Amino acid sequence: MTEHAVVIAGGGPTGLMLAGELALAGVDVAVVERRPNQDLAGARAGGLSSRTIEVLDQRGIADRFLAEGQVAQVTGFAVTRLDISDFPTRHNYGLALRQKHIERILAGWVTELEVPILYGREVTGFTHHDAGVDVALADGQSLRAQYLVGCDGGRSFVRKAAGIDFPGWDPTTSSILAEVEMTTQPPYGVHRTAAGVHAFGREEYEIKNGEIIYKDVGPIGVMVTEPRIRAESTASRSVRDDIKDQPIANSTTEPTLRDLKELLIAACGTDYGVHNLTWISRFTDMTRQAAAYRKGRVFLAGDAAHVHSPIGGQGLNTGVQDAVNLGWKLAQVINGTSPESLLDTYHAERHPVGARVLKNTMAQVALHRTDERTLAVRDIVGELLQMEEPRKRIAGMMSGLDIRYELGEGHALLGRRMPDLDPVTDNGSLRVFTLLHKARPVLLNLGEAGTVDIAPWAGRVELVNAKYAGTWELPSLGAVTAPTAVLIRPDGYVAWVGEETQAGLTDALTTWFGSPTA
Repeated sequence: MTEHAVVIAGGGPTGLMLAGELALAGVDVAVVERRPNQDLAGARAGGLSSRTIEVLDQRGIADRFLAEGQVAQVTGFAVTRLDISDFPTRHNYGLALRQKHIERILAGWVTELEVPILYGREVTGFTHHDAGVDVALADGQSLRAQYLVGCDGGRSFVRKAAGIDFPGWDPTTSSILAEVEMTTQPPYGVHRTAAGVHAFGREEYEIKNGEIIYKDVGPIGVMVTEPRIRAESTASRSVRDDIKDQPIANSTTEPTLRDLKELLIAACGTDYGVHNLTWISRFTDMTRQAAAYRKGRVFLAGDAAHVHSPIGGQGLNTGVQDAVNLGWKLAQVINGTSPESLLDTYHAERHPVGARVLKNTMAQVALHRTDERTLAVRDIVGELLQMEEPRKRIAGMMSGLDIRYELGEGHALLGRRMPDLDPVTDNGSLRVFTLLHKARPVLLNLGEAGTVDIAPWAGRVELVNAKYAGTWELPSLGAVTAPTAVLIRPDGYVAWVGEETQAGLTDALTTWFGSPTA
C-alpha cells in the first residue's frame, strides 16, 4: 500500500491548486484523477477573477496565466457589467481563459513541484483509522493517507461516502451546452428573448474595447435554455400539456442533437443546419452546499463543497481560493507546527464565503427571468449599480476582493487580503506578494527595526523590516489607517495588525502558527 500525507480526489483546478500549496510546504501529496490525462472535454469555467489572479501572483505564477488569457473588465452582476479598473490592486480586471488552459497551466506547475498525478484512477471507497484514511481505487490498488480531500466535483463520491449532507435548492432553470458545426452562421453573442437565453460563439476570440470578437474558425459553441420538461416517452417527444409549465430541470435524460435542434428552432426559428456534434451537456441552477467542509480526516473543496448556477463565473474561483485557505493549514498540522484544531478554521472561514456565492447566484438567476416584473426589477438594479458605492460593493463581492474572515474586531485590515504594496527594505523595494511565493507567513514590520519580537516563531514566520509611505487602500472600503506592522498568513490574509503596539501579537502567532518554542 502506497502512503502519502494527503490524497486529493480530483485533478481539476481546486485539486491542482491544493496539491501545489501542499507541495510548497514540503508535504507528500498525490492527486487521483479519473481522466486518462489533463484533457478536458466540454465547456467549463471561462476565466479568473481579480482575487484569484492575486492568489496566483502570491505564488509567482500569475504571469503564466496572463500570457495565455485576455485581460478584460469581465466582472458583472446578472446582466450589468461592473468596471473595477479603479480598484486598488495590480490586477484590477478579470482574465478570459478557458478552464482547459487553466488546468493545463496548473498541472504544469504541480508537475514542477514533483507532485504525482495518478491519471486513469478513481477513488471508490475509503475507511478511517486512528492514523489516517485508507483509500480504495477502482483498479484494486489502495493508498494510505493522513488526510483525504474531495475535490471531485458536484457529484462528489467523497462527500457522499463521508455521509456529509448537501442541503440546498433544486434547479429552476436548465440549459444545454454543445459544440457543433452549422451550415449557416448564427448571430454570435448572447441573446435574451421571452423563451429564455441563447448564445453562440467560437473557441477562438479576441476582446476589443470590452466586446468579444469571434474568429470564423473551428466549431461553434451553443447555449440554449430548456423552457419545459419533455415527455419521457419513446413514442412521442412532444410537450405534455399537464407538465408543460414545469422546468426541464427534473429531466434525467442526457441531451441529444435532436433536443438541441428542437430548442434552436423554438428559440430562433431555425437550427442553422446544426450537425457534427462534438459534445453536449446540460447545466442547471441547482444550488447546494455541504453542511460541513470537514468530517474527521476528510475534507471537501470546490464543487464538492458547493454547486450553483455558473452565472458570474464564481465556481472555479471559489474552489481555487478554498484550496489556498486549506493548504497551509493542513501543511502546518502535518508538519507538527500547529494542533489539529487549526483545521476547523477551514470550514469556519470558507463556508460563509460559499454561502454568499450561493446567495448572489440565486439572485442573479432571478434577475435573468424575462417576465415584465423581473425586467422592471432588473432595470432598477442596473441603475443602482451605476452609482459609485453600490458598484464598488457588489463588484468587490463578485471579484472576490472584499472577502473578510471573522478574526475579531480591530483594524479594517484584519481578516482581509493584504494589499500588494511596494515597501522599501535595506536591500531596496519589493512587492508584498513576492514575500508569499513560498507560501510561508510573514510579519511585515513597518516601524523601527527591533520593535517587533517574534524570536519564538523565528523558524516559522519570516520577519521583514521595511518602510512604506504610501496610501493604504482597500477595494470597496477605500483608504484605511496605515499600520505599523502586519502579520500575513500564507494565503495572503492579515492575521494581526500592529498600531504602535504589539498587543495581541503573541496570541495571533500562537493561534495561526503554533506554540512558541522555548
